[in-house]
Amino acid sequence: AIIAHVDHGKTTLVDAMLQQSKVFRDNEAVQERIMDSNDLERERGITILSKNTAVSYKDAKINIVDTPGHADFGGEVERVLNMVDGVLLLVDSVEGPMPQTRFVLGKALELGKKVVLVVNKIDRDAAQPDVVVDKAFELFCDLGATDEQCDFPIVYASGFNGIAGHEPDELAEDLEPLFETIMKEVPAPVVNVEAPLQMLVTNLDYDDFKGRIGLGRINQGSISKAENVKVGVPGGDARNGKVVEIFTYKDFVRTPIDDAAAGDIVAFTGIPDVMIGETIMCPQEGEPLPTIEVEEPTVRMSFSVNTSAFAGKEGKFVTTRNIKDRLDRELERNLALRVEPGETADQFMVSGRGALHITILIENMRREGFEFMVGPPTVIIKEEDGVKEEPYDECMVEAPEDVISGAVSILNARKGIMTSMEPAVTGGNTVVRYKIPTRGLLGARNAMLTATKGQAIINTNFCEYGPVVGDINTRDNGSLVSMAQGPVTSYALQSCQDRGVMFCKPGVETYSGMVIGIHQRPGDLELNPCKAKAATNVRSNKDQTTVLKEPQDMGLDDAVEYIGPDELVEITPSSIRITKNMAFYGKKAKGQKK
Repeated sequence: AIIAHVDHGKTTLVDAMLQQSKVFRDNEAVQERIMDSNDLERERGITILSKNTAVSYKDAKINIVDTPGHADFGGEVERVLNMVDGVLLLVDSVEGPMPQTRFVLGKALELGKKVVLVVNKIDRDAAQPDVVVDKAFELFCDLGATDEQCDFPIVYASGFNGIAGHEPDELAEDLEPLFETIMKEVPAPVVNVEAPLQMLVTNLDYDDFKGRIGLGRINQGSISKAENVKVGVPGGDARNGKVVEIFTYKDFVRTPIDDAAAGDIVAFTGIPDVMIGETIMCPQEGEPLPTIEVEEPTVRMSFSVNTSAFAGKEGKFVTTRNIKDRLDRELERNLALRVEPGETADQFMVSGRGALHITILIENMRREGFEFMVGPPTVIIKEEDGVKEEPYDECMVEAPEDVISGAVSILNARKGIMTSMEPAVTGGNTVVRYKIPTRGLLGARNAMLTATKGQAIINTNFCEYGPVVGDINTRDNGSLVSMAQGPVTSYALQSCQDRGVMFCKPGVETYSGMVIGIHQRPGDLELNPCKAKAATNVRSNKDQTTVLKEPQDMGLDDAVEYIGPDELVEITPSSIRITKNMAFYGKKAKGQKK
């Protein structure tokens, strides 16, 4: 598995490994970041789902798993570490170990995996490989690594240029040193091919013709086409099944095979109800393997049927049953997600590792044609021995020293405790580290970017549960709320924009209770953005020129971060609107008077 903090070059390195293993023809057109296969990953430039492939090197087959770097998708990392023998820990040659590096390395060390340290992006101008290696060693010690684990091999590489070496100033012209280190240091699987079959399902896929496809690593024994098996989990009843087809991963292609032996990663079809965490085993004497354990979610959001004035106009799937079926399907492969019934029959509480974890699900549902509403993210409070505890995050902010004070002020106001402040490697920048309640980080990202003139680099990672610190004020300004239904007019916007920052342009349809901007003062203000200029029979030489400010574009992430306790985000395939939750706000708006 290739593990690292976000943007340290995992997927780019896999690209180079595939290219140099002659997976593609010399004249074949290959897109960048080929492992980031879905549209959302390509648009955002991040890896969301763990994916595996395999390359051939000197008569050996190396299975490679690319993993996400965001803390919100940590469940994907925990899921795939069960089927690998070693990990490449990528660390940026300038930034060094970051918050998510600690999380993924800790999981690898817990499972006793062999770690190879890869100091990536060694060609950067400010590279400091010796300092980075020292920091990595300190991180190993902090995480309680054994003496053997602390004696890790080091490879210096540039995934973008496809070069590597054992010394930072002595790089080969290709990735040969990296492949050689993998072959030498990562142990081949220690397996018993003659033992009864055991295979833990760690991923699911779907094919329109073949149905559900299970994926996992054969722990012991062997598996073949048309073989009868049992499927089950520890402590539960096993059921019978039949494997119809088997596939292996070779040179970026899923290739059908007749049989496979222990140690290999394979996909299979024929068991339509197989789930992640179940064991495929021998019918006579098979024993199930322990299921996959992932850390508990820390943030919760409500999903409900759209009840706005525009409900049902833009979506294809709008009912409670549609939303429930889609959430149930997501639970099958998203292990870190939880779904519980809400306060009403048409509401569901969805819990995840962070707001980003849940908004990726929302964006996928939106693109599939779903229409629904979501509430503001809230943290999950635990109670231990009668004491309430809430989640805390480690937050690291890097910004130029002349603007870092803006971020410090925001984190202090949100009950954060500064743990360190030091100059960054990149000239003129300062790095501050905070331990802060997760509640305090909800809605803080945009505020910190504004306070630092867009120059802050913000990284967060779940730390631990701690005592509840009381109220945290996450928003100073109220909202501008529409009191009428109809298209927005330029004439009305001319006076509305003096009250705050607008979200809408002329011609956009609004309804009573829809949030159309940010009020410049605390408290909400109702406005009529649909008012038209009164027509008179007095001829004027020229109408007054209307100069309107550019409205603030609110994407999904911005809207979820902005909303308060009495607001909802209306999600449709073509629109994202913010509306007042009438259960809190009051069902009769002034604009509804006849």
